Amino acid sequence: MGTRGKMGLPRALTIAGSDSGGGAGIQADLKTFAALGVYGMSALTAITAQNTVGVQGVVELPASFVGLQIDAVLMDIGADAVKTGMLSNSEIIAVIAAKMQEYRVDNLVVDPVMVAKSGDPLLHPEARQSLIEQLIPLAKVLTPNLQEARVLTGLEIDSLAAMKEAARAIQRLGARNVVVKGGHLPGSPQSIDVLYDGHDFTEFAAPRLATKNTHGTGCTFASAIAAGLAKGQSVPEAVGAAKAYLTAALRASVDLRLGQGHGPLNHFALLHSSPAAKS
Repeated sequence: MGTRGKMGLPRALTIAGSDSGGGAGIQADLKTFAALGVYGMSALTAITAQNTVGVQGVVELPASFVGLQIDAVLMDIGADAVKTGMLSNSEIIAVIAAKMQEYRVDNLVVDPVMVAKSGDPLLHPEARQSLIEQLIPLAKVLTPNLQEARVLTGLEIDSLAAMKEAARAIQRLGARNVVVKGGHLPGSPQSIDVLYDGHDFTEFAAPRLATKNTHGTGCTFASAIAAGLAKGQSVPEAVGAAKAYLTAALRASVDLRLGQGHGPLNHFALLHSSPAAKS
């Protein structure tokens, strides 16, 4: 993975798809890294024609070229953490898994992206087993939302207790830590995420904000966790800091008027707040 530069600048690599609308994908990841003081790098898996209302088209890159991008970054610059997002197909997943093992990546955050906010599919159904068998066991942190947790476990998740049951089941797939995100859990005044490390649960709660500007929340949250790990934080510290960052970005997005659908977050909200909030 290499060592940090002379200035100790933490480095993070995102391996994901591109969002032409700038709200999700590698664009959201790189904005998050920058906002949190981390040097960001990218390896594209796919290029999407996308905006706030949907995904109009997807071009998947050859798996070998995804691997070449990873090689280019990790052989030269290195990374203190790696985050994966949209992976599209089994071939790309296999290459990424091989590269993570080749470069002995420890701080791997896997966001099991399957469906866009608009409902458009971002992972071929036949690739789900590849994700489960090849990449999830390498993850230090896995960040499924409720829909993804249902796909991974087959469980109906409609309560905090069910979220914890799902976290246990998903952790048995091999990820060292699982964060089941409760943003879509109905009937709660709070957005509660549950972290499970195989032994204990930690809950992270924040007020539920009334905003339609939620495009890219999953990408942003996972990238913020990777940024925290790159800076040397423990998993609970990184998840807590990521929750605080995402909440601030959501709160600052309430009055944004970008696009006609689910608009983006304000990724640079913390740059106008106190220095303590950026840690």
